[in-house]
Amino acid sequence: MKKDRFFLDFEQPLFELHSKINELKELSAKDGLNFEEDIRNLTKKFKEKQREVFKSLSRWQKTQLARHQDRPQTLDYINMITTDFVELHGDRYFGDGKTIVGGLAKVEGRSVVILGHQKGKQTKEKIARNFGMASPEDFRKALRLMKMAEKFNKPIITFLDTAGAYPGIGAEERGQAEAIAKNLYEMSGMKVPIITIVIGEGGSGGALGIGVANKVMMLENSVYSVISPEGCAAILWKDGNKAVDAAEALSLTATDLKEFGVIDEIIKEPIGGAHHNPQQMGNILRRVLRRHLKKLAVLSPEECAEQRLKKFREIGAEYIN
Repeated sequence: MKKDRFFLDFEQPLFELHSKINELKELSAKDGLNFEEDIRNLTKKFKEKQREVFKSLSRWQKTQLARHQDRPQTLDYINMITTDFVELHGDRYFGDGKTIVGGLAKVEGRSVVILGHQKGKQTKEKIARNFGMASPEDFRKALRLMKMAEKFNKPIITFLDTAGAYPGIGAEERGQAEAIAKNLYEMSGMKVPIITIVIGEGGSGGALGIGVANKVMMLENSVYSVISPEGCAAILWKDGNKAVDAAEALSLTATDLKEFGVIDEIIKEPIGGAHHNPQQMGNILRRVLRRHLKKLAVLSPEECAEQRLKKFREIGAEYIN
């Protein structure tokens, strides 16, 4: 357990045990006293309490986890699950978007094009990355990389982690809606396998702009919705404080989306969330990607495009009649 770990409100019982464990460890180191048995007992109690807390999380609590400041981001996963990563830059129209990062890499020896949202961690990086909200040049860079993948017959992997596309005036002037729409159109017909994983927040068009895939998956504690709970609450109730109610109404968790047929698979996280054991989460993702890359490799280029279109056409079909 990290000494400086950040705990969410609903994790306060864990924070108290965590603090006691660290206090005993400090006393042991400082005064040479032996508290090994006490530490062992408290650690066991911590794990039991952790399982209890995370057994039945509400939709709002999962939203909080999806946004956790220590949660691994795209570059973390790229570093953990790939080799020979070469980042590529620029959209060849306006500039180099800093929010969506991507390039060439190998996953288990297989060459891929991999990209995703990077929110940033420290304040300076968050500002530089625009807090994970992509601009038109981000989407156009992403499309350039994906078209390159199609040209050289490389599978595409995308990670979604954004509250939504950037709504600023400059982004609108440079064609934000057109950039997202073009990505949706182009990805729909691409003749190479595309795998998408929601690793944190999957917010609206900002996420869908790189999320039209043959296989769409979500980490257990991630969320995927057309709007944030706060934005939904502001529209429906004119009160952003009703975000908890909005989260329930949006049905935005991995369990909800799997039930609706929007996603194909829920990827289990370590107890406590992906941030509690990033390396374990990375190993899990590597195995999942290896499995799906192998399955999709047997599809012909035409079958890749047709399977993807069929998947999205069928979403919600059972609710129409």
